[in-house]
Amino acid sequence: MSSKPNVAKSAIKHLFVALAMFGFGFALVPLYDVFCEITGLNGKVTGTVEKVDYTVDTSRTVTVQLLASKNAEMPWRFMALQEQIDLHPGEWKQIGFWASNTTASDMVSQAVPSITPARAAEYVQKTECFCFQQQPLAAGESKQMNMVFTISPELPEDIQTVSMVYTLFDSTEFADPETVAKLN
Repeated sequence: MSSKPNVAKSAIKHLFVALAMFGFGFALVPLYDVFCEITGLNGKVTGTVEKVDYTVDTSRTVTVQLLASKNAEMPWRFMALQEQIDLHPGEWKQIGFWASNTTASDMVSQAVPSITPARAAEYVQKTECFCFQQQPLAAGESKQMNMVFTISPELPEDIQTVSMVYTLFDSTEFADPETVAKLN
């Protein structure tokens, strides 16, 4: 007779655990955003802007580190053509990244940007970036992918180095039909 109450207690505990797991999964994205804001990781860029002609602040130089990485399942080669550049705030720069599809299959990639320190992200402005759209590459194909950007002269003076990380993901399965059609 004592097993029926134990089954009910066990069922309630399992239901509670399942609800807690669902709640945690639902709250994970906002929690991650808060974590990134607190730690300064994963600064996000808001996207493209119209090119603004700033007054270049020649009294300051900001070092920009350019890092290319790829998801563990991404079989391409991917690298920044320059690992580091110096620029004056307000000065526009074009930089290149190189990608090579080393597989025997046509693939589509998506680059996800991140800026550190996170508070510098709002001062980075891009007019052109390979990260704005999916990048198709045929089997064995390589190409240079460019980005045009500046860092606003409003960047706080205590920020002297900005790291821009681009992580490449395989998005072939989720690619727009128009992007896939470019491969044929």
